[in-house]
Amino acid sequence: MAAAKAGDRVKVHYTGKLPDGSVFDSSETREPLEFTIGEQEVIPGFENAVIGMAPGDSKTESIPVDQAYGPRRDDMVIAIDRKEIPEDVPLQVGQRLRMSQDGHQIIVTVAEVTEESATLDANHPLAGQDLVFEIQLVEIGA
Repeated sequence: MAAAKAGDRVKVHYTGKLPDGSVFDSSETREPLEFTIGEQEVIPGFENAVIGMAPGDSKTESIPVDQAYGPRRDDMVIAIDRKEIPEDVPLQVGQRLRMSQDGHQIIVTVAEVTEESATLDANHPLAGQDLVFEIQLVEIGA
């Protein structure tokens, strides 16, 4: 049976966990995740874990920070004047917002809100964390 390699379009089911065992995401109740190996559509450690698997194979892979979402970066946390956010946008800590910066769309998380300012965090919510994935290769496509 063929093993997954760079350039293959694959479908996988996965469960993502933190090292303490808490689940942060799973495809078990959805369609399998589909991506092309080598196209950087998923984090590097996940992509590398799938290489060499055959359909039906399962594995558990520990992925270090540098192969996941990278370290948390303090320069990606900014405080802005509350007046820069439209009044009709209610702000709550933990809320995710889509913003434009230098012509690119970015997602930020509201980290703190006061009457004068809002602190926004553009780090991925899993940045700075080692991850563990249970992966099952469902299919290798063309």
